[in-house]
Amino acid sequence: MNDRYDAGYGADGGGAPYELVGYDEYGRPVYRQATDQQSQQSQQYDGYPQQGYGYDPYHTGGHQQPSYDPYGTGTGAPQQPQAPSYDSYDPYGTQQGGQGGQSTPYDPYGQTAQSAHTGQQPRVTEQTAHIPQQPGPADDEQDPDGPAPEYRTEQFAFVEEPDGDSEDVIDWMKFTENRTERREEAKRRARSRIIALVVVFALVAAGGVGYLWYAGKLPGLSGSGSGTGTTTAAGAQKRDVIVVHLHDTTDGGTATALLVDNTTTEQGTTVLLPNSLTLTADDGTTTTLAKSVEDDGSEGTRTALDTVLGTDIEGTWRLDTPFLLTLVDLVGNIEIDTDTDVPDPDAEKKGEAPLVKKGKDQTLSGKMAVAYATHRGSGEAQNAQLERFGQVLHGVLRKMTSDPDAATTTVQTLGQIIEPPLTDKDLGSFLARLSDRAKGGDHKSALLPVQDDGTLTAEASDSVVKDVLGGTAKSPDKDAAVSVSVRNATGTKDNTEKARVVLLNGGFTFRDAGTAGTAETSSKVVYADAAEKENATEVAKTLGLPAGSVTKGEVSANARVSVVLGQDYDPGS
Repeated sequence: MNDRYDAGYGADGGGAPYELVGYDEYGRPVYRQATDQQSQQSQQYDGYPQQGYGYDPYHTGGHQQPSYDPYGTGTGAPQQPQAPSYDSYDPYGTQQGGQGGQSTPYDPYGQTAQSAHTGQQPRVTEQTAHIPQQPGPADDEQDPDGPAPEYRTEQFAFVEEPDGDSEDVIDWMKFTENRTERREEAKRRARSRIIALVVVFALVAAGGVGYLWYAGKLPGLSGSGSGTGTTTAAGAQKRDVIVVHLHDTTDGGTATALLVDNTTTEQGTTVLLPNSLTLTADDGTTTTLAKSVEDDGSEGTRTALDTVLGTDIEGTWRLDTPFLLTLVDLVGNIEIDTDTDVPDPDAEKKGEAPLVKKGKDQTLSGKMAVAYATHRGSGEAQNAQLERFGQVLHGVLRKMTSDPDAATTTVQTLGQIIEPPLTDKDLGSFLARLSDRAKGGDHKSALLPVQDDGTLTAEASDSVVKDVLGGTAKSPDKDAAVSVSVRNATGTKDNTEKARVVLLNGGFTFRDAGTAGTAETSSKVVYADAAEKENATEVAKTLGLPAGSVTKGEVSANARVSVVLGQDYDPGS
């Protein structure tokens, strides 16, 4: 192992100075001995003189010993000491005596001996000084049999200057890596979406099956004996029901409807009730809906409707036409599809433009809504006018606010008196819920089918009474009592009441058919069905009328036998 040269080593001991000759590839300074002749001849300290005889550090009394030649390059014969030559700096005393006083460089690898045999002079490498921590000069040629050279990290240079090709490779690798990552991310997102869709589908399916099970609509579970069928489910549903009576304060007459809010199915319905519907009064007599509203009032009519329809009506809302006009104006007009032209009741001349025009999406003010709801054309049945009233109610519900407090304020603004047990707050909250149903498309109107005699059909029981109202129809039994309508044409108003008392005492059901405008001479007892002839004959006897007064013909819709009292009727007979 060679020691490193120090540029300043030996300068203080008389050695030759070194001069800077340049810098190596690492930017470190490179020195060499000065070529000055005087500097080469100057005396230098030889720490290890090996010329001639070896150095005796222990002063063995002048006994000379041969120089130590670790590689056997010397001749082994002692020579006379000669003055050493200091042609080059030799800190280890590697100069040996030669002929003619010439010095030979120290040859640790035996090159001198080799040259003696080959006759070639060994190549002397110019000595170049290096700073500390700098590797010494390397020979151009290395003995293949010698020891392997020792390399250090500082001997290698790492070039980190990428060329154009390397930049392209890096960019391509980044592009490939980014594209791969994007593909993997897209796959992960796709898997996440598929999983989310499967979960949502499962939840929707479970909810749908649960609803069908709750509603009793699952196949195989809707039988009447299973306990979970449609009948049981319909009966178990919770409904809020209010009856509303429209009173025409100008032309007279009423129209009645039931407002139903099914809180279980979240459906709203307006059930239109024909005036010919047969009801049973508290005294057991039968009457019509229209007659019950006029005679029995709100309380008696509500009780009679509960009995016939099997419902539980919570309250009555009497809506006179002036209040309907104000209500429509408060909600900001309504939009409905009108089915006919309605003339202006305040028009001075006939043939003027109608107040309400037939067409779709007609905007009606309060006055127009009242005219349309109460209009009944010539020859039209009462159901036609009733359905127009239902259209107006639906339009009002769609424009009514869905906020309970605001709806209550609207009801209070009308200034009408709400009949107990219904309060303005109850009515406002109820209308707000129905308004929400109507705006969402969950509100409809249904006409209660009624037969000519005023009784309910099986169709009405299934489609409206049972499904919508959740009740059971209980029309008066035809065999219980024969219904008799009486029209007073005697010219005496009290004869109607006297005939009513007589018929009730005879076991018949009395129905008032009103008073005729002109008096008639003879009385008539009319039956429509041949099976009712016997009953008609019995009615004539009860009233004291002759048997010849019984005849076959048309009877009123809500009676089995019709009677027209003439001037021959004697109440005392």
